[in-house]
Amino acid sequence: MSVFAPVLSVRWLARPLTVAVAVLLTLCAAAGVLAVQYQQGRQAANDAIVHSHRVLDTLDRLRTIIADLEGERRGYLMTLDPAFLKAYGISDESVRREAQALQTQVASDPLQGLRAGHLVLAVAAVLREMDDIVKAARASGLAALAVTRSMDEIRSQIDQMVDHERFLLADRENAISKLEQRKTWLIGGAAGIFIVMAGVALELARFEGRRRRKATEENVQLQSEVAERDKKIRRLVDANIIGIIIWEVEGRILEANDEFLRMVGYDREDLVSGRVHRTELTPPEWRDRDARTVEELKQIGTAQPFEKEYMRKDGSRVPVLIGGAMFEEGADQGVGFVLDLTERKRAVEALRQSEERFRTLVHFSFDVYWETDAQHRFTHQEFADNLADAPDIGSELGKTRWEVPYLEPDAEAWRKHRETLDAHLPFRDFELARPGPDGSKRYVSVSGLPVFDETGCFVGYRGVGRHITERKRAEEALRSMQAELAHANRVATMGQLTASVAHEVSQPIAATVLNAQAALRWLGAQPPNLSEVRQILGQIANDGKRAGDVIGGIRALIKKAPPRKESVEINEAILEIIALTRGEAMQNGVSVRTQLAGGLPPIQADRVQLQQVTLNLIINAVQAMSGASDGVRELLISTGADVPNGVLVSVRDSGPGLDPASLDDLFDAFYTTKSSGLGMGLSICRSIIEAHGGRIWARANEPRGAVFHFTLPLERDEVVPAAHAHPMPVRQ
Repeated sequence: MSVFAPVLSVRWLARPLTVAVAVLLTLCAAAGVLAVQYQQGRQAANDAIVHSHRVLDTLDRLRTIIADLEGERRGYLMTLDPAFLKAYGISDESVRREAQALQTQVASDPLQGLRAGHLVLAVAAVLREMDDIVKAARASGLAALAVTRSMDEIRSQIDQMVDHERFLLADRENAISKLEQRKTWLIGGAAGIFIVMAGVALELARFEGRRRRKATEENVQLQSEVAERDKKIRRLVDANIIGIIIWEVEGRILEANDEFLRMVGYDREDLVSGRVHRTELTPPEWRDRDARTVEELKQIGTAQPFEKEYMRKDGSRVPVLIGGAMFEEGADQGVGFVLDLTERKRAVEALRQSEERFRTLVHFSFDVYWETDAQHRFTHQEFADNLADAPDIGSELGKTRWEVPYLEPDAEAWRKHRETLDAHLPFRDFELARPGPDGSKRYVSVSGLPVFDETGCFVGYRGVGRHITERKRAEEALRSMQAELAHANRVATMGQLTASVAHEVSQPIAATVLNAQAALRWLGAQPPNLSEVRQILGQIANDGKRAGDVIGGIRALIKKAPPRKESVEINEAILEIIALTRGEAMQNGVSVRTQLAGGLPPIQADRVQLQQVTLNLIINAVQAMSGASDGVRELLISTGADVPNGVLVSVRDSGPGLDPASLDDLFDAFYTTKSSGLGMGLSICRSIIEAHGGRIWARANEPRGAVFHFTLPLERDEVVPAAHAHPMPVRQ
């Protein structure tokens, strides 16, 4: 009984309506107790008020009797009339009786009882004194006055008792008022609580109804879900996605779906006849594992999935993944789930062969296969068997690419490469040079792809490397040959400008001679005009500098020197070439104009090679227009911004123009439209521009002629917006 009592109490407390009724009954009981307490308090207060009124009535009677007694005594003492003594005897007895009654009434109040006792004694003393005076017949005014003073004291005591009793009466009446107010509040509170509890009880009754309806619906839903689950299980079994069997611990298979029968090659007739048995399906080498699985099922009721093989009816084997569980604890039947691993094994074998093919491809196509972690440290490296001077195995593991000794590239190239790695971007053909055992450079080209896990988190890089030392040597030889060819082209071009160069040099020399003669004349004057001489000497210095600049430009063009990139002002370089070709243009009647954009930032280029491209384009345009018999011969050289990150140079002529069919072959080697040309000029121009990271192309000019464009990138970290490069005025 004690065991089930807490369960029952919790069950009853779980019903909200029962709890509400219990709370309501508790509140009613509390209200009844408070009502009884109120009734008792009110009765006690009423009794106290009645008692106070009785005491006050007694005091009023006593005061009246004492007043009558005082009048009788005074009348007798003043007149000695025996008629006063008759009434005196009655008053005397009344005052004694009332005093005794007063003392009895206030016995419960210590203070009032003390006052009443003192009053009784005072009254008795006064009465004895009056009796003595009457008996001695010593009537006089002084005796009457003494009697009056004694009565005043008694009246004072009576007044004190009256005041005290009235104070008690007022206090008791105030208590009754508070009780009434408390009663009103209790009645209002009880009514409010009753209304609230009634509403709560009503709501809880509705809630209980809804709860029961919901419980009924949930039970119906649960039964429906159970039925639906049974259908799903049956559908799973019949869907034959995986093999499902019901077996006995001893090994007999009681039920199986079609998928399992397909795996082992049996039919349902074999299953019904009992010919399908786990022991017979299991190869001998797997029976020990089956025995351990049976023990596991008996102990914990489930068997974790594991791989094994079954024997088919035809004697072949099928790899499977099997797991199972007992239906009930202590039972001898359970269910098993069997997954055919044949396709998975084939996929694994295909993957292994694919990895072998990939490894073979990597070994024969690349020299190094590598992997790095999220901090770009090498975690795996494989080197081709035929790779010479390969580093020791494991010597570079745990290091980053830039921590392995290197000779190239520079710090800026490494910075850009590390930015690419930190951004987790793919990269291709990053070239670096490492020192070889003999001190030579060993060039390597590296490419890589970022690797991410299933959650998209970066885990490292995977890539390949190729030794390109021989290719770099071939490229160096090719660049040397191209430099030789470009130098020969510059020398040949300068040969065509002999007259123009002579004109450009002769002009400042002739001006220098004339200015020197003028200076001699000013010095021979009396007195010598030194200010004119100073001005002429300045002009001589400028002409000499001009001649020196022309000769320096010619020397730079024909000088055989390796390419050297530097910061170049494109407009300044073009103006120097225009100065060299001015004579050639004038000789052929060509008007040269420039439209150079101001505010262009410098470019990183080889100045001589850049001027060679401009020189070739200008000479080609002048020679093309020299054969034109009609129209204006005009050459326009312009520069501007090539959005988004470079400069654009254009050379426009008004010659016969280009054949549209030849535009694709225009920059090929040995292709020329001149009878005396070799076809190398434009090919060299394209090689130079592409080596600088730019592009060169040609198209028809409007209304006639041709226009050649080439672009060049800016210096590193330089970007020029189109709004920044404002055009300069056209110069003739």
